Amino acid sequence: MDSIVVTGNGPLSGQIPIAGAKNACLTLMPATLLSDEPLTLTNAPRLSDISTMTTLLQSLGAEVQSLQDGQVLALSSHNIHNHTADYDIVRKMRASILVLGPMLARDGHAVVSLPGGCAIGARPVDLHLKALEALGATLDLRDGYVHAKAPSGGLKGGIIDFPLVSVGATENALLAATLAKGTTEIRNAAREPEIVDLVQCLRKMGAQIEGEGTHTITIQGVDRLGGATHRVVTDRIELGTYMLAPAICGGEVTLLGGRIDLVGAFCEKLDAAGISVTETVEGLTVARKNGNIRAVDVTTEPFPGFPTDLQAQMMALLCTAEGTSVLEEKIFENRFMHAPELMRMGARIDVHGGTAKVTGVKKLKGAPVMATDLRASVSLILAGLAAEGETVVNRVYHLDRGYEHVVRKLSGVGANIERIKSQ
Repeated sequence: MDSIVVTGNGPLSGQIPIAGAKNACLTLMPATLLSDEPLTLTNAPRLSDISTMTTLLQSLGAEVQSLQDGQVLALSSHNIHNHTADYDIVRKMRASILVLGPMLARDGHAVVSLPGGCAIGARPVDLHLKALEALGATLDLRDGYVHAKAPSGGLKGGIIDFPLVSVGATENALLAATLAKGTTEIRNAAREPEIVDLVQCLRKMGAQIEGEGTHTITIQGVDRLGGATHRVVTDRIELGTYMLAPAICGGEVTLLGGRIDLVGAFCEKLDAAGISVTETVEGLTVARKNGNIRAVDVTTEPFPGFPTDLQAQMMALLCTAEGTSVLEEKIFENRFMHAPELMRMGARIDVHGGTAKVTGVKKLKGAPVMATDLRASVSLILAGLAAEGETVVNRVYHLDRGYEHVVRKLSGVGANIERIKSQ
């Protein structure tokens, strides 16, 4: 397995281009299954998760072409000949469950393996299944697969009232409801930018949807959807991650394509910690204001709250803050696995259940560490940027699922970082 070696070497300066959102693109790609006309996605990120979704769609009979060095995806589902999403593909990535709603809506049946992904909590799919049952689907779970059938005449509009906010379940419900007969109302819907992006794409395909970005989304089913061309929204998690690089190391970096509306709650915490964020025509420029980082308390929440996907990276920043910070994780119950690795670098962290207390130290020390999941891996790289000596981050295959060209982007602003290929 490859490793990334980071040596702390002072302030950063320059520009980092921000890619299209992984979580948005993984939701947009299955939308091709709703139509027999072409769907073209621009500003696509070049990540292993995108390759996994490509493989899954191709296994169902969809055509997927990667153009312009992977930044354009041309998809067509005019010849779907298989309605079984196999375990060997689905186990690699949780977003694979998003093929269930579209196949059920368009062709009336689907068999999808229960999904895998990062080991950051149970993340059951029961809300996805309850949403589809509210549209009339009959579901049977056996041998690790969801066997789903629509009633004769197709899915029917209905009321989907989520007991808690779920991004993935909202997405699956949206995809399925576009072709359901009648009106569907999704209550307690997720409000994330990726949801808004999906609705904008579906609307271009001919869907009738209102209320995206609020807790109630209404879908009027249509008989068929057409093709479209859609630009994937900026990745707010990659954006927030690279915003933390100059915050941790000092210096000034502009994140090209960045928008404050994507990371509002995150920017509020940076401001409280003593980090300046300025919106420009090019994107967001980030720099330390004056002096040391100040401790802040963080609670993860659904959008527009502080993202769980930036909690590990924020912890890396707070390891050297003045004072004690408290981070409360309310989204996933097992998302402090990076804490012991940061402690190997000299961080003072006390974890109790879903709460981590971080007492700042003057300096972190480079050490060999191990990535436990996608966001934890990049948090260790950020910590290494400001640590004394050399940090070796092992098991970085997680990183390739969510960040393209990490070494190129960080070295481009002056970081001392390289990737060592496994022998």
